[in-house]
Amino acid sequence: MPFDVTVYTTTLITLIVIMDPPGQIPLFLSLVGQRSPEYRRRAAWQAPLVSLLVISVFAIGGKAILNYLHIGIPALQGAGGLLLLLVALQLLTGLGNAGNPKASDDVNVALVPLGTPLLAGPGAIAAVIVQVSSVDGEAAGYLAIAAAIISVHIVVMLVLRYSTVLIRVLGVGGITLLAKIAGLLLAAIAVQLIASSIMGFIAEGV
Repeated sequence: MPFDVTVYTTTLITLIVIMDPPGQIPLFLSLVGQRSPEYRRRAAWQAPLVSLLVISVFAIGGKAILNYLHIGIPALQGAGGLLLLLVALQLLTGLGNAGNPKASDDVNVALVPLGTPLLAGPGAIAAVIVQVSSVDGEAAGYLAIAAAIISVHIVVMLVLRYSTVLIRVLGVGGITLLAKIAGLLLAAIAVQLIASSIMGFIAEGV
């Protein structure tokens, strides 16, 4: 069975641009910078793993799932935007971080918002669904898409894992400042997702 290099390259570049591994560094550090080294190392592989599982599920049956639930891409964008906006407000105000049990922190960071919707967001999900639909049932194309999905998540894991080295340089004050900046950037991303969702609904005539 031949390997479709063109599909692999296209899918890999598309996902890297959408998921933006270097751009996740300030958000990752702002969320885990004041946690223990063990927590940071665990989050660095848990978040890409969650994203890998989510994107794989949508790659396999995403179109069928969305059709069955009558959910469109604009709805995914709106939901992701609202979720990111809540996280951004927590980063900007400092609320929601203190007094939470350890297990809750694990869920909030590794699953939400890092794993989804920051990594496995509406853009990445939509891109994978489109790529899978474009290969017309060819096994070589499916193999290339699977390899690209795995490759991009390995890149993300390595970027997040070694970004924790910056914590020793930034210190507590630097991480706090980074959290405020990341919160502002995250709020802008959230607003853009919500705006794209609205425009998508308008385009669909909803």
